[in-house]
Amino acid sequence: MPPPRRNRRRYDSNISHERWLISYADFVTLLFAFFTTMYAISTVDAKKLQDMVESMQAAFDANKLPTAKKTSATPARPLKTPSPDQQALEALKVRLSERLKLQIAGGQVGLEVDPRGLVVSIREAGTFGVGSAELSDSAKGVLGEVADALADVDHPVRIEGHTDDVPIKTAKYKSNWELSTARATNVVSFFVEDRGLPPSRFSAAGYGEFRPRAANTTGANRAANRRVDIVILNEATRRAEEPASPTDAAPEAGAPAAPAASPSGDDAAAGEAAADAAGEDAAPAAAPEAEAAQPEAAQPEAVQPGAVQPVTHP
Repeated sequence: MPPPRRNRRRYDSNISHERWLISYADFVTLLFAFFTTMYAISTVDAKKLQDMVESMQAAFDANKLPTAKKTSATPARPLKTPSPDQQALEALKVRLSERLKLQIAGGQVGLEVDPRGLVVSIREAGTFGVGSAELSDSAKGVLGEVADALADVDHPVRIEGHTDDVPIKTAKYKSNWELSTARATNVVSFFVEDRGLPPSRFSAAGYGEFRPRAANTTGANRAANRRVDIVILNEATRRAEEPASPTDAAPEAGAPAAPAASPSGDDAAAGEAAADAAGEDAAPAAAPEAEAAQPEAAQPEAVQPGAVQPVTHP
């Protein structure tokens, strides 16, 4: 009986013996990724790192929102509180807006706040006749409302007259200077004489055509420039333009008078030296006067011939 045959492995001649290269390539790839990561970490960008940390935290903790980024913004400046003077002018503007809302809507009156204070601008249309400074009835109605509002405050008021650039020469007004000044003066007279406001609060100025609001190129612009501005001055303007007003100059009743300024050391020394020099000059001059003031010494009487002279014994 023949012996049993052993199963022999059959080796395929096509099998590659370089399979180790696959593991080696994977290992090299991992090393490349590792050293690339190390290089990236070695040059840290703080902002990018913070963004990455926040995204990682948001990814791992869905309930936690990303932390807000810190900014280096400068703190906001505190709002400047308006002064009592500014608050009073703003309140006055509100009251005048209510009183003159019809005239403001019709374009006859304008209200604005500028660096000087509150300006009530009254247009010429319906206020003054052409080339005239006499107040019309409608102008008196507007000025009456303004006067009632001015009675509630104590700010000084300057009335400014303005015209356009059209020359004027009439029997009464020879130039726009005179016309603008006359209009401002008539408004002051209305406030003081007709409405009884204190005259010390008012002043009048005429600017002619030299303070226009718009270029004198069209009829509408010229009409806007023909106006009277009632400027209710704020405290800063009053102190800058009227430093010697009676309110500042007059002392309060019962206040002690300011002591006279004592001279400085140099001035006192100079005064004493002058007094000494004056005394030395006055001494010689006083001597003759003293001699003249002394009574004349008694002169012996002349003895006439033949007369007996009495002899007095000691």
